Amino acid sequence: MSDRITSRFGALTAASDVAEGIDLTGKRAIITGGASGIGVETARALAKAGASVTLAVRNKAAGEAAAADINASIGAERVDVGVLDLANLATVRAFTDAWGETPLHILINNAGVMACPQTYTADNLEMQIGANHFGHYALAAGLAPALEAGATHQGRPARVVALSSTGHFRSPVVFEDPHFRQRPYDKWQAYGQSKSANALFAVGFNARMRDRGVNAYSVMPGGIMTPLQRHLPREEMIAFGWIDEAGKIADGFKTTEQGASTSVWGAVGPELEGVGGLYLENCAEAPAFDAAKGRQGVMPHALDPEAAETLWALSVTTTGADL
Repeated sequence: MSDRITSRFGALTAASDVAEGIDLTGKRAIITGGASGIGVETARALAKAGASVTLAVRNKAAGEAAAADINASIGAERVDVGVLDLANLATVRAFTDAWGETPLHILINNAGVMACPQTYTADNLEMQIGANHFGHYALAAGLAPALEAGATHQGRPARVVALSSTGHFRSPVVFEDPHFRQRPYDKWQAYGQSKSANALFAVGFNARMRDRGVNAYSVMPGGIMTPLQRHLPREEMIAFGWIDEAGKIADGFKTTEQGASTSVWGAVGPELEGVGGLYLENCAEAPAFDAAKGRQGVMPHALDPEAAETLWALSVTTTGADL
């Protein structure tokens, strides 16, 4: 990756700074999980730049509150709310059917669940890979015609951004038993394989859609304290060094606006024009993982084209959705 793509932005850049000077007037974006955390700041940056943004959320009231806050902060009514539950594929289909082929320029698969107890979705899929990957896969597949229409509308590629994580270090996708029906459940292995799946989704989606005017990327947003940590006991976060005994967040964590910056760069950065299938980190194409440099970069299994093809076939079988 010696010729990897970089930008003038970095780990601590605010999302609004990434979008500054970019005119998104007339463009439409969908952001899952836009009612809290970095989803709110991702939506705020895109809406401030002129985009019409739909927050695709499970909790309508929370989504409406977030939309009202963003609209008030930018002084314009550009953000609205749609309802779906990524852990229920029927609601995802209802959302994509309702959207139809209305041109869509940006899709950000931002929502996620991390390290939850062993639970299963409405479709009997392990919750983390079920919501984090299969729900988002079905959403993107269902919106593919809208993304193609968006590319035609603007005369350049539409973009899909899938939120991954350094959590992918913990596990590749275990294709023999992705839903922990045969092996003991481990919440961190489950999270890890779901984040590997998010990165592989970007590889597979980009390979299929780049000639149809759509590029896809995966993103490591960085360490940010958000509702994503809702399932973690305080003692576990102290043991990880994320907070101290007094609850103070450790140095090195980003603010939510800083955490949203790489998602926004993936969505609008001119440096990425026409190039997809990449794993992004700190507003740049991530380097290959190097153990000597700590928890940064991307592991080979998260960008493996063969694994991406295997995951795609599994996703089609699991969700019934395809391009």
